[in-house]
Amino acid sequence: MDARLDYFASPTAGKALKHFMSAGRALKDSPLPATTQELVALRVSQINGCAVCVDMHTKEAAAAGETPVRLNLVSAWREATVFTEAERAALALAEEGTRVADAAGGVGDAVWAHAAAHYDEEQLTALVILVSFMNSVNRLNVITRQPAGAYEPGQFH
Repeated sequence: MDARLDYFASPTAGKALKHFMSAGRALKDSPLPATTQELVALRVSQINGCAVCVDMHTKEAAAAGETPVRLNLVSAWREATVFTEAERAALALAEEGTRVADAAGGVGDAVWAHAAAHYDEEQLTALVILVSFMNSVNRLNVITRQPAGAYEPGQFH
């Protein structure tokens, strides 16, 4: 599969994505735990069908020491016993935040309260921005059919 656009060759993309990707790097330095960030990025990407982001975040998480069992169970996290309550709260928020068009009410109060019980305001801020950021990146990649499989951990750091 060939990508519809080559973002690396486009001057417009270069200008815009430089700032966009700096936001992603800022999130990496946030107080939201790195493991949670990768699990959320992976789940949002699974929902959106963004293969390149699923590839990237699976490999980044594995390189950071995440277990294959947990990575394989992210798509079925509700039935899995391998995630902490805090991770489950983040995954629930990520799902509702990603499916806002499907759920007329957006993120429900119970999901928000569960997340707020496990994360402080700064971590919640990072979580909300991460969910929004990943949804944007997923759309950039899905619309232009960016191919997956060649990502190497640390490639964009």
